[in-house]
Amino acid sequence: MHRSQTRFLATHTGSLIRPQALVKEPSADAEASTRAAYERSLTAAVAGVVTRQAEAGLDVVNDGEFGKSSWSAYALGRLSGFEIRKDQLKPLDWLGRDRERFRGFFTDNPELPAALTGAPAQVCAGPIKYTGLELVQRDLANLKAAIAGHPDREAFFTSVAPASTAYSGVNEYYGSDEEYVYAIADAMRQEYLAIHEAGLILQVDDAVLANMYDYIVSTEGEAAYQRWARVRVEALNHALAGIPQDRIRYHVCFGSWHVPHVADAPLEALVDLIVDVNAGAYSIEAANPRHEWEWEVWEQRTLPDGKILIPGVISHHMTTVEHPRLVAQRLERYARIVGRENVIGGADCGFAQSAGIQRAHPEVVWAKFSALVAGARLASQHVWDS
Repeated sequence: MHRSQTRFLATHTGSLIRPQALVKEPSADAEASTRAAYERSLTAAVAGVVTRQAEAGLDVVNDGEFGKSSWSAYALGRLSGFEIRKDQLKPLDWLGRDRERFRGFFTDNPELPAALTGAPAQVCAGPIKYTGLELVQRDLANLKAAIAGHPDREAFFTSVAPASTAYSGVNEYYGSDEEYVYAIADAMRQEYLAIHEAGLILQVDDAVLANMYDYIVSTEGEAAYQRWARVRVEALNHALAGIPQDRIRYHVCFGSWHVPHVADAPLEALVDLIVDVNAGAYSIEAANPRHEWEWEVWEQRTLPDGKILIPGVISHHMTTVEHPRLVAQRLERYARIVGRENVIGGADCGFAQSAGIQRAHPEVVWAKFSALVAGARLASQHVWDS
């Protein structure tokens, strides 16, 4: 994994806004010609988005997650054992008490129609096995072909963490929560290994680890949350066994959904869990108004030796494009706390949580990336050249 040795490197979190041709993937029983046309569009789109990231100046790039339906739900199409039951609604506990604090907001919010009613349950009704090898190999091949034309860029590929897999899940098959979580971890390990064996950086995405904090603490207490989370961190480490830490990034966020986020967990409650994940780099939200102040946490909690911090210095939460000077200030602040070589500039979260969502207009997204790169250059001049 590349480090900021002579300047601040720049990357992002993963999901980018899909071209219209990729918003709806053909069903499994679609005509062969329809399927072939989609696959050609996907390969071309990945090549194009990798080139555009490189031209924008990003140092560590990816496929935009173009081959996935969403950051997490895609996994249910690659795992056996789950049923989607539309007549069995599961409360969206990961939204915490914001549902009650801002009931009017959620009532009127078209993005989260299930916030108050619940979403169809993702029921584990049988043994969980990984069945998506063909799909992940397709996506890896597309990214590897695209990155071959940009040998000076490093590439990462995202996959969902056990804690965030089936986040509206109900376990009806396994005898305990721990057995259920480890079954997910064993299955997702096949995807993690495929990514590593393809020579790409594995980024594990984990929003639900943070988002369950408010609900569990408010109903069962802090100790209960720590027990719940600890099982999931240990299961993730189990799934990552044998993959070198410097080939793994771990992304923790509070969801890209545009809600008040008053129920977000404090970083102080998560930081020990985060750094216990056997990863070489930790990507966290740090640019939006709810979390920007949390650089203070790193003044109290030492970043482990050899690890990299990828704080968000641009945010998906707003249309306003960050000024490069602000980006530079954020990077320099983190450099003073954890060391310049241990900081890579990143984004809070993805810009397309699922194929049909865009958090900002594509023109704005690329302007934000330009600001990120320009800010990284400014900060590098201040930190390395002064």
